Amino acid sequence: MSEKLESWPYREASKIIDHLQRAQSRSAKGQSDPVLFETGFGPSGLPHIGTFSEVARTNWVCRAFSELSGRPTKLIAFSDDMDGLRKVPENIPNGDMIAEHLGKPLCDIPDPFGEEESFSAYMNAKLRSFLDSFDFQYEFVSSKDHYRGGVFNDGLLRILECYEEVRNVIIPTLRNPNRDEWSPFFVVCENCGKVNNTRVTDVHPEDGTVSYVCDQSFRGAEACNHSGTVPVTDGHTKVGWKVDWALRWYVLGIDYEMYGKDLIESADLSSKIVRALGGEPPAGMFYEMFLDENGAKISKSKGTGLSIDDWLQYGPLESLAWFIFKKPEKAKKLFFEVIPRSTDQYLEARSEFGDTTDDTERLDNPVFFIESQSIDTGEEITYRSGISYSMILNLVSVLNTDDHDIVWDYLRRYDDSVDDDAEVIDDLIDRALRYYRDFILPTKEFQLPDEEVMVGVEQLRQFLAEYDGDDPEEIQSAAYRAGKDNDIKLGKWFRSMYRLLLGQDRGPRLGTFIHLYGTRETLTLIDERLSERQ
Repeated sequence: MSEKLESWPYREASKIIDHLQRAQSRSAKGQSDPVLFETGFGPSGLPHIGTFSEVARTNWVCRAFSELSGRPTKLIAFSDDMDGLRKVPENIPNGDMIAEHLGKPLCDIPDPFGEEESFSAYMNAKLRSFLDSFDFQYEFVSSKDHYRGGVFNDGLLRILECYEEVRNVIIPTLRNPNRDEWSPFFVVCENCGKVNNTRVTDVHPEDGTVSYVCDQSFRGAEACNHSGTVPVTDGHTKVGWKVDWALRWYVLGIDYEMYGKDLIESADLSSKIVRALGGEPPAGMFYEMFLDENGAKISKSKGTGLSIDDWLQYGPLESLAWFIFKKPEKAKKLFFEVIPRSTDQYLEARSEFGDTTDDTERLDNPVFFIESQSIDTGEEITYRSGISYSMILNLVSVLNTDDHDIVWDYLRRYDDSVDDDAEVIDDLIDRALRYYRDFILPTKEFQLPDEEVMVGVEQLRQFLAEYDGDDPEEIQSAAYRAGKDNDIKLGKWFRSMYRLLLGQDRGPRLGTFIHLYGTRETLTLIDERLSERQ
């Protein structure tokens, strides 16, 4: 069956199976041991839609892998809380207080919110709460705990043994002035506690130690000029980012990790370092980034970009998951306007999932991943109604109402089976009312047709006055003929009708909308709008 499954999570799962075969001779991992997936979190800012995206996508690959292999999996959410703070985030309180600790590990900086023992403890708590709110299954791992608790000790000593091999991976990527003194180790200064201001001056593999001096100015963080010799173990040092990534993969035995496009080079270098240490790098993929309204990558430190809370005001969580699921290799701009389309595409996929009994089609449908927990508990996943989110939005737009019940009355008249999906539709109505109030109503601009279009309007009006049927396709054909018969360019014709009826440039198929709103009601609406020409 695996060769028939085309969704990208299965392609990634196949890469993991190949990785496990390559790593078999170097790993003691048995068939009953969980295959390890990792996702990283930088606790210099709050979790955001990018965090959700990476964890969700990694979970989907976990699900695909389990489906293909039958093997258990575990997702590790790893927090880089030993990293030094490079700048003060713009969206936190008490920035002046935090500025005094620039250069120190995030786990050693006070919590600006005054709730936890440290800056990173606050961010880590928010991360866990964030992931828990979406029912993700994961194991939280802290860089601080692994460095200072000794978990990384053997890996750090191995890096010290392979010191020159590791240097030879990174040095060709550095500018000439930085090459001679570059070291994979960053010492946490015994005097001032800073990690970004120290410089390794000598290494002692036989003793497992390095010598250092704290004399590097770094983005306004003052060095204290202390010098000394410390073990590389037990949290006295940490390794730089690309080496740190390799350290995790090597010590923890990570089998899969995905990463943003901006980290492709880092992933390549980290893979080379793992091999230099004697390990096998994990399988992985890169994904494109989300962009803010200006086309720039979203920033958690600046708080830019559409947030999950923003999305959930106007679309269900599953519609966000659908948006994230599609084509992860392509950059996506997060605009409010994508919410209705993503919601409708999700509903279409849900309908297809419920209508088919073909196992392969169901496994390949994004709904299999997006609604995995409900599927696994035996819940029926389907959507029988022909009501789309866009249709509800357009109905709300022409009704110009905030009344939930009025919208329901129109929908039931259009389709007496809508109560089969009442819970979903009820939720969509609430979100559509908010979307209309916040985004459509402020931009509505009704426009009367010009003389060229009026002949088509009169033809459509006459059809509606005489029509006794109830077929949206017949109404659509009549609307099409009204423009075509009168030599009106169809783009202009339909745009003029949307401007007349909805105050918008675009809208639903006229036949579907008129059927939903009602032929008599539409005729009355046209007459009311045209009366303004008097």
